[in-house]
Amino acid sequence: MQSFIRFIDRLTGSVGFVGAWLVAPLVLSTCYEVFSRYVLGSPTIWAYETGYMFTGANFLLGMAFALRQDAHIRVDVLYSRFSPRTRAVVNALTYVFIVVPICGWLSFALYRHGLSAYLTNETSGQSAWNPVVWPFRLSFFVAFVMLVLQALAELAKCVLLLRRTEPAAHRDMVLPSAAGRQGSH
Repeated sequence: MQSFIRFIDRLTGSVGFVGAWLVAPLVLSTCYEVFSRYVLGSPTIWAYETGYMFTGANFLLGMAFALRQDAHIRVDVLYSRFSPRTRAVVNALTYVFIVVPICGWLSFALYRHGLSAYLTNETSGQSAWNPVVWPFRLSFFVAFVMLVLQALAELAKCVLLLRRTEPAAHRDMVLPSAAGRQGSH
């Protein structure tokens, strides 16, 4: 189970890294658009669409990374007062009954949506540039698959924490990041 957790955590980190670097072309294209529009008097036909596509992909590809880092917003009026074991139970139930089923279903639907866009060569219809949308839709699918995988890794961390009896015997164990923190968010 530890190797599964480590593999998914690394994969999530890699996908999050790619998502984070999407900010660079977003900033460059936005700066070019501002320069082109206000200095050259000739706005681009592609700036709006690159903007929403890069921003959307950035946020989507960061979802699993945020889960791994325990960075999602949570209402922790009660949660912060729970023991690490109780938090692990709450998290495990959330992953089993909410996150994995809903995100799994969304992954399947987004796969079909992206495949349809690819097969029909669907374009955005948002601007004169009118790019194909399947790469953007692919980022939706990848993001939700990664969220499911990371939720499964977090569930495994919860199970390991709940099965743990002797803390000293499991020093190298990968545990949920919120298990030992009070009021992380």
